[in-house]
Amino acid sequence: MASTADEAELDVDVVVLGAGPAGENVAQYATEDTELTCALVEGELVGGECSYYACMPSKALLRPLEIAATAGQLGGLRRPEVDVAGVLARRDYWVSRYDDAGQIAWAESTGLQVVRGHGRLAGERLVVVGDQRLRARHAVVIGTGSVPVIPPVYAQVSPWTSRDATGVVEIPQRLVVVGGGVVACEAATWLAGLGSAVTMLVRGDRLLPGQEPFAGEAVLAALTAAGVTVHRQTDVQACRRESPRETGLGRIHGGPLTMQTSAGPIVADEILVAVGRRPRLRDLGLESVGLTPDDVLAGRLPDWLSAVGDASGEPALTHWGKYRARVLGEQIAAAALGRAASPEVEAPVPQVIFTDPQVAAVGLTQESARSSGLDIAIARVPYASAAGAALLRDEVPGTAQLVVDRASGAVVGATFVGPDAGELVHAATVAIVTGAPVRLLRHAVPSYPTASELWLRLLEDLPRDLR
Repeated sequence: MASTADEAELDVDVVVLGAGPAGENVAQYATEDTELTCALVEGELVGGECSYYACMPSKALLRPLEIAATAGQLGGLRRPEVDVAGVLARRDYWVSRYDDAGQIAWAESTGLQVVRGHGRLAGERLVVVGDQRLRARHAVVIGTGSVPVIPPVYAQVSPWTSRDATGVVEIPQRLVVVGGGVVACEAATWLAGLGSAVTMLVRGDRLLPGQEPFAGEAVLAALTAAGVTVHRQTDVQACRRESPRETGLGRIHGGPLTMQTSAGPIVADEILVAVGRRPRLRDLGLESVGLTPDDVLAGRLPDWLSAVGDASGEPALTHWGKYRARVLGEQIAAAALGRAASPEVEAPVPQVIFTDPQVAAVGLTQESARSSGLDIAIARVPYASAAGAALLRDEVPGTAQLVVDRASGAVVGATFVGPDAGELVHAATVAIVTGAPVRLLRHAVPSYPTASELWLRLLEDLPRDLR
């Protein structure tokens, strides 16, 4: 069983603050196949944001809606009616009904000790959890994740955050989504699919600003076709609500809201603020060892202290946090046991955005490649140019693109926008990691008729001197 913070003192080799995916992975890789011990400290649910409030519930909500949309785009099928209660029940199953017993059982099965409570540094290699003191012989790792940013204009209206959106219980009749990034676009997709009349307020001039412009344009077109109203280049000057109150996860937090915006007044039943997240680095006792949150984000840490996952300021993606945690865990074990660690690799960061159409990207965009001084060639083809992709739906929107470095002939970036695009991006990740020139990639024969034939179409679209 997980311990509570009422035991006097515990000496272990490693203490990890935060039992989300990154924390779990660093603890596992620092101790497996060794005699090293680790305490995994968590004040909320073991498994973290991804398991209960982000990746898992959002994809559990999106997949049935995506299948329904696909059925409506295949001759011979009728689009099925969405069973809202059934979709929410599926979400509840995938979040284990917000019970972390299974995650604790896994941790304990691997020899990790779970300590319940909020952990704070109290000195070098010393962590305090309530009345309990944890001493780390080798390392302390900060894996405390991130929290949503709530601008002051929304602070008094008890807005929804991403947790409420994934944990939705009461479907708002009228919903305002503030933001144009990944969380905003995905949440707008599933909440519109569940019956909300969704209005998005975006400060910038496009959706998904970190992606290729054609990706944001495709998602904008799809959201608009689904009935979502999108106001771009829109600011919110004021927001007030009748009787704001915390009514519970995914429930409407009070009376109607009235917003004054540069697009005009808007009235809604609920508001989701999805304008970004910040590392959870407050109240960790950093000052006890002479550090600040800025030191953590800049990597200015003593050799016994590390940060990983969202808390490190690196890309806030579960798979990236887990990857960095695996690397860090191996390094901690190697240092503790006096053995050589595996060399680090400069890996690209892949991402899949589960809108409809999906957006999958890895590596550099055109803009970032040129900004870094690369001489690049671009291959871009319609998503439906491959027979296997065209067969996925009767109408297949989207685009596929490669960014190739002319000097090396290697892929440095890729973006796929279309049905099931997320299943294509790993091949691009492998291509970038290995640095294989496109002359070699053309001999990796895609099966017919699959969507992976897009690779052939893309390679054929490159200038002849590269292929």
